[in-house]
Amino acid sequence: MQHLGTGIGWRPEIADAVERMPGIDWVEVVAENVCPGHLPDSLRRLRERGVTVVPHGVSLGLGGADRPDEDRLTALAERAQALRAPLVTEHIAFVRAGGALTASQPLEAGHLLPVPRTRDALDVLCENVRIAQDALPVPLALENIAALISWPGEEMTEGQFLYELVERTGVRLLIDVANLHTNHVNRGEDPSAALDTLPVEAIAYVHVAGGFERDGVWHDSHAHPVPEPVLDILADLASHVTPPGVLLERDENFPAPEALEAELDAIRATVSRAAAGEVARPTENRAEAADPAVSRGETAFPAESRGAGAARQRLALAQASLLSALVGGTPVPEGFDRARLKVQSQALTSKRADVIAKVAPELPGILGDTYRASFLAYARKQPMTGGYRRDALGFAEDLLLAGKPEDAEIRRQLTQWWLERTGPKPPSPRPVARLVRAAASRLALHRG
Repeated sequence: MQHLGTGIGWRPEIADAVERMPGIDWVEVVAENVCPGHLPDSLRRLRERGVTVVPHGVSLGLGGADRPDEDRLTALAERAQALRAPLVTEHIAFVRAGGALTASQPLEAGHLLPVPRTRDALDVLCENVRIAQDALPVPLALENIAALISWPGEEMTEGQFLYELVERTGVRLLIDVANLHTNHVNRGEDPSAALDTLPVEAIAYVHVAGGFERDGVWHDSHAHPVPEPVLDILADLASHVTPPGVLLERDENFPAPEALEAELDAIRATVSRAAAGEVARPTENRAEAADPAVSRGETAFPAESRGAGAARQRLALAQASLLSALVGGTPVPEGFDRARLKVQSQALTSKRADVIAKVAPELPGILGDTYRASFLAYARKQPMTGGYRRDALGFAEDLLLAGKPEDAEIRRQLTQWWLERTGPKPPSPRPVARLVRAAASRLALHRG
């Protein structure tokens, strides 16, 4: 396993600070946010300086019922080659559901959602991982995710699920200790028990991040300082094995560079103390693995996959039902915690509004203080079906078709923005011909 050292998530907002930080051995970049032919100057300079750059994907949805999208795999492979990366990483999650397998409307979550720890989900995930491995030019590592909700009827613990995934595919693991803490608070899962069953030799690197607790729910925000409980889990992991790399994630609400450097120093010190045996492993509330043979590596796994065809169908129906409840207002599937699903649904809608504001910053600029309330009202009646950029256009289109905003000048600016981005071909089969004619008429009147 390649030694990476200590790194930080590269983001445009802190690019200059990252270049000046001492002791940065590597950086991780969100794969979908870079273009292979137009790499940011900061990334090029870091790479020329010998700093390793790892692309971190967020849109493959390898835990979903569908086979991985060929175009997304190709794009991830291109980024790995452009960055000369030693590996690429993704998530054990699903991000979309519906479509052909369920004969229903395709839905996008806009967020990483947990897969059920069942045999069906594991069979599908293993097959999807093999497809991805065959398409990628470098090794793949998968990250455990944070979750607000739990699936009913799960058949394995997280440690057991990850252990068998590695055994069947040879995939590496990106262990996020902040996500283990999130799942401890939100789902009552013991992080030490999960670490006890992990195949530590498969760990590619480790994520460390901050969050906050509200009303008994931990939100993995990546916008707050790393709390002590997360560092404690990092120490627990480092008492098992010295991780090849450890990376600090921060996505927004960036503090001064000195504060980020202090967090990196705390991470280094935690790993060093654990490696030197100076950190005692937690003993309270420890849970044993459901099957001790798993932690000893004695479980017999099938030589061939049991076949994921029927499993895909069952998983597709379950995931579509859950996602539809979260973003489409359909009834909550049996066995789920209704209160938690409401929290997750609100979090998805809020994140959707935040991302649209970043993807299309002109929209909050045009709409001003009314942007967020207007978008949330739109999101409650219109699930996302085609990604964030299409969502931004759909939001503007929905406002204009309703004759909003009421201010004529703001409506003119929004119409102009929409026309500039849709071009001669309407973005959807909705009745946009009327919108285009109305927009053209308004613009003509304004020019007159």
